[in-house]
Parts: sequence; structure tokens; C-alpha cells
Amino acid sequence: MNFLPWLGEWAFAPTQWLLIGSAIVLAYVVFGIAGFGTALVAAPILLLFMPLSKIVPLLVLLDFVAAFGNLLPSRREVSRPELLRLLPCMAVGCTLGVIFLLNLKSDLLLLLMGLFISAYAIYSLLIKARPAQLSALWSIPMGTVGGLFGALFGSGGFLYAIYLNSRLSKEAARATQSALISCSTVVRLSLFVIAGVYAELPLLVLALCLMPAMALGLWVGRRLTMKMSREAFVRLVTWLVLASGLALIGRYLSA
Repeated sequence: MNFLPWLGEWAFAPTQWLLIGSAIVLAYVVFGIAGFGTALVAAPILLLFMPLSKIVPLLVLLDFVAAFGNLLPSRREVSRPELLRLLPCMAVGCTLGVIFLLNLKSDLLLLLMGLFISAYAIYSLLIKARPAQLSALWSIPMGTVGGLFGALFGSGGFLYAIYLNSRLSKEAARATQSALISCSTVVRLSLFVIAGVYAELPLLVLALCLMPAMALGLWVGRRLTMKMSREAFVRLVTWLVLASGLALIGRYLSA
């Protein structure tokens, strides 16, 4: 079935489709390994073709499918107490993030996106040791800011990872994080539906067209985890993310 006539303004040229598809594949390779980070990888490329206010809802649709696929095999390892601590705070943060996303100017969002990506990359490169165990009270700022970043920039998962990895075993932390990302996508998806973001058929069709690229990225990511160090691969991608963030800041300053 040919969906191209339904894409409207998102009917890209073949070379543009190649770049967009490659960005989605790479983003979900990272997601398959780390469990988060799609917007950090894909957004710098997608911003060449569409505004951030459309990129985030697009990636939420793709994350919705990918996150549940990651959760199903490990659902029994989920820590329910930690999940219940983080979920209410995450919902508050997601609500604030959607409000900001739909009301802030696009050029300001571009700068914030660059600063956010760069700060995350620098933190990831500098912090090597496992953090000391955090108090349960840290669930409030981590959950709220994680939800805010998730709705505003499409990725707040690294904050959940910092908190959970300090309190749980590796298996339980990964499973609980997958559950949080799944819940986060449901919350963000619902808020975007209420806001009318998905009333545009072309955006939904674009998400459908990119599903195969998302599935390919997840497949590759899961197999890479069996053949190489997850930490080494994520560190390599983090350098690429840092370069992308600095490029966005430079683009804003030169505008």
C-alpha cells in the first residue's frame, strides 16, 4: 500500500528518507542496548527536516512500540515500590513538559535541546563509577525532571537510570527502567492526544513508515549486547551525541 500521498509536508526526497531512516535505525540500536536515548541520537538529524515540536511526538509513537517490546521479557524483575515512587512525579513532569513544548518558541527549543544533549553527554563521559545509593526521596526530583525532559526533549530515561542503578541490581534496574519508559510513553502519548498533536494524519503516517527502521534498530541493538560491552558502545555513541549537541548550539548562535 502506498502511503506517500498521505504524508503531505513530510513527503521527503529519497536522499532525505535515507538520512531519516538511518537516524531512526541508529537511535533504536542505542535504545535496544541502553533502554533510552532515541531523541538524543535521532533529533539532531530530524531537526534538519522538521521542527522539534513534531519530532518529539513522532518519537513518542515509536518509543511506545519499542518500550513495550523491551518490557515484556523482563517484566517479572520490575521493582514495584520504586515504580510507584517515580510514576506520580513523572506524570507531573510530563504534563509540564508538554505545556512548555507547545508554547515555547522553536529557536529557544533548539538552544535548550543543544544544551541538554551536551550536558547529558559530558556527564556520561565524566561519570565512570557506580554512584552511591541514593535516598528514596531522590525519586521526587529524578521522576519530575525525568518526565519534564521526556516530554520536552524526548529523553529523560538517563535520570531514571541514575536513580535506579544506585538502588537496585542491574537486572531489576533495567527492568524497572523499561517499565518507567513504557509508562512515560503512555502518559506523553495521552497528553499529546489531548493537545490535538496527533490530529494530523501525515504525522501518523510518517510514524508508520518509520516502524521498519525502528524494528531493525532494536534487532541490531539486542544482538550487539551479546557481542560487545554495552558500556563501551554507549560511550562511543555519547561522543557522537556530544558533537550533535554542540552543533545545535552553534547553529542557534549563528542564526
